[in-house]
Amino acid sequence: MILSDRIARGVAAGDVVQVFRRWSEPRVRVGGRLHSSAGVIEIVSVDSIAPQDISDQEARRAGEPNAAAVRKAFRGAADDPVYRITVRFAGPDERVQLRARADLTRDDVAEIDAALVRLDRASRRGPWTAAVLDVVAEHPGRRAGDLAELLGRDKDSFKLDVRKLKNLGLTHSLDVGYELSPRGAQYLSRTDAP
Repeated sequence: MILSDRIARGVAAGDVVQVFRRWSEPRVRVGGRLHSSAGVIEIVSVDSIAPQDISDQEARRAGEPNAAAVRKAFRGAADDPVYRITVRFAGPDERVQLRARADLTRDDVAEIDAALVRLDRASRRGPWTAAVLDVVAEHPGRRAGDLAELLGRDKDSFKLDVRKLKNLGLTHSLDVGYELSPRGAQYLSRTDAP
């Protein structure tokens, strides 16, 4: 589930406590956590609700002016169920601090090496981490689709892989595309990626 910056900031401020989605089946689960532009957001509950039962008051708790605005924003098939997802702010995104840490020790480098090897071994496509790090380093701010094309890959799987590197603090998203984080740049300067 992706939250807009406005809604994520509302959750962080405590003004937004729920969101509504129309899905064929729930795509989040209770206790799950999302990384948003405002920090980490926890899923507190997921309940099915009839669209006509969404009140203006509930819409305002979702950061929307009224129930009509909530219903108008729904995507998906008209006969898919609607879910009310209660959310709460769980804290800052730990990846932000991690990617700023560029003072890598030998142990840090070895830990990153091991994590990248695990990602490469788990891939059905074979090793990919070095190629993705290199293409992001060489083309900062380039659209994900363009980067994927440079590697002969589809955009969706490429974006998923970049997210895995982001979770290690090695990349971060820009308004368009990605770039290496200070941690990622330092890592590449200290070692050849596996």
